[in-house]
Amino acid sequence: MKLLRHYHLPSLRSRWRTTVATAMGVALVVFVLAASLMLQEGIRRSSGQAGSPDRAVALRRGADNEMGSLISDEDLARISSLPGVARGEAGEPLVAGELVTLKSFAHEGSEGGSNMMLRGTTRASLTLRPEVRVTEGRPPNPGVDEVMVGRAIEGRFDGLTLGGSFELDRGRRVTVVGVFEAGGSVLESEVWGDLEVIRRAFGRPGVVSSVRLRLESPEALEQVQATAAERSGLNVSFQREREFYAQQSEGTALFLGTLGIIIAALASVGAMLGASITMHAAVGSRRREIGVLRALGFTRGAILRGFVLESLTVTLLGGALGSVAALGLGFVQFSVMNVSSLSQVVFEFRPSPSVAITAAVCGALMGLAGGLFPAIVAARTSLATVLRS
Repeated sequence: MKLLRHYHLPSLRSRWRTTVATAMGVALVVFVLAASLMLQEGIRRSSGQAGSPDRAVALRRGADNEMGSLISDEDLARISSLPGVARGEAGEPLVAGELVTLKSFAHEGSEGGSNMMLRGTTRASLTLRPEVRVTEGRPPNPGVDEVMVGRAIEGRFDGLTLGGSFELDRGRRVTVVGVFEAGGSVLESEVWGDLEVIRRAFGRPGVVSSVRLRLESPEALEQVQATAAERSGLNVSFQREREFYAQQSEGTALFLGTLGIIIAALASVGAMLGASITMHAAVGSRRREIGVLRALGFTRGAILRGFVLESLTVTLLGGALGSVAALGLGFVQFSVMNVSSLSQVVFEFRPSPSVAITAAVCGALMGLAGGLFPAIVAARTSLATVLRS
């Protein structure tokens, strides 16, 4: 540590241009890696916040998402009568049938468009989801051409602002009467309207895409599944809501995470080469200084550790800069297509301790890999060779 403090750190200050260039290369790699991990964390949290352990989702058997599922009103009534389904104060089953479809919206101020999820709901849909709160305006009235939009997409697309309107069907416009929040979950990337209005507009009378139901307890799901299997003609499957949303976002999180790691890996090769070249140049230009250190009694091991620590200092500095820059993404929202539903979903970059630790380890590994070989060359420098030169 004495050698690092009195020799290597002053050397970094005297070569500040190359030090800054190497640190910035490492910072870029760490920034890309941290951003990718933060986006993955944002997807996982948003999906997890949309589910509850005492709620379940019913889909047509064999369907893996709401877009590919159709359940008749007769089956909806059968699901409502299953034992294990919770009931309200008036004895009504806490069940909501919902129709899900896609609607293309143009981006605000541009010609491009994206598919957004349009959900036909009932009053029970809000009762089942206490985390959904209307923050502006009001919910749409039953049977009226009105919708409400999630906070994440408000103002991002044409017509999706409070008081705005858009064409639901040819010649049929609906008005946005409310804006809702859902704890930062993926529900905030949806447009909600009345079930019957959505049915008529898209020509799907008498069917829903999925059924949400509140369970008497989280353990009641097994009872619901067993009873449904015993009843002939009920061609539906049940899944805990939290697991359902985690499954729906798994493909998107995996794709974005893999892409970010590949980009970071390719960039890290360049950063390590840059660090290695910088340290090699530093060793070559400081052969006499290394000889003086050997003459003063510093061992080869001490010189090896000193140059490795010098490289680690630069890369850790760059890693810290990259991590701090990535934290600024916490105020940014990112729109991406959900590969499961083919709809546009807005996520936030979410920092976490695991992201910070991973970024720090990445920076340290780049410093170790880039500085180890030049450090070995410096440690093996012969005192006699230096004196002869």
